[in-house]
Amino acid sequence: MKLKVKTLNAKKNQRPKILLVEDDLNLSVVIQDYLELLDYDTTVCNDGEEGMTEFTKKKYDLVILDVMMPKKDGFSVAEDIRKYDDVTPIIFVTAKSLKEDRIKGFQAGCDDYITKPFNTEELSMRIKAILKRCLIAQNGKAESNQKMFEIGRFVFDFENMLLKLDGTEYTLTRKEGALLKLLCIYKNKLLTREQALKSVWGDDDYFIGRSMDVFITKLRKYLKDDPGISITNVHGTGFKLEIREVMDQITGNA
Repeated sequence: MKLKVKTLNAKKNQRPKILLVEDDLNLSVVIQDYLELLDYDTTVCNDGEEGMTEFTKKKYDLVILDVMMPKKDGFSVAEDIRKYDDVTPIIFVTAKSLKEDRIKGFQAGCDDYITKPFNTEELSMRIKAILKRCLIAQNGKAESNQKMFEIGRFVFDFENMLLKLDGTEYTLTRKEGALLKLLCIYKNKLLTREQALKSVWGDDDYFIGRSMDVFITKLRKYLKDDPGISITNVHGTGFKLEIREVMDQITGNA
């Protein structure tokens, strides 16, 4: 079967589509009602074969699978989904709590695993975290080939490693440019230290991390001429390139 690559429904006002495959009719109704209240467009199937057939009919942003189901169990469904599509995230919801079952679930291609009985709020938080992560990854991939970036009043020409502001140009080193490009891709979002180190240096070694801090300091010096731009440390876990709107700068609002 030919592998298809799907993208997350990221358009405004478009509800994320969730496929719920659960053979317990009462539980499936409860989960569906809850997800619909949270504004997810939820489709329910009550056995594995029906679930796989439904998955191939339309694009879903996330699949929730029970493990113990008639006709085709959840592990088999997940394996079939991964032959068809390696992007759409999968959450297993199951009474199986042994470590071996969890390992089998992740080997089958799931992104998360929650055991019954569970709190619906916990399920909601896991769904939100996965969809957010997928959207960030999708946006990052789309922007990874971008050559020009606007950073407040600055223009960053990645191809030529030039940072420009009002006729002034700074020529960046390759690592400075690669690090700044990552910050631009994750603009106003957290860029973890691990992501930056592995992407730019290919390793997250402690001593390389200390070197990266020096590069962050250099980038801050380049960008200091625009008071609306800042590179902030986030709880020791990473950095965030924050760009304030012009009106915020005038009024002094954060």
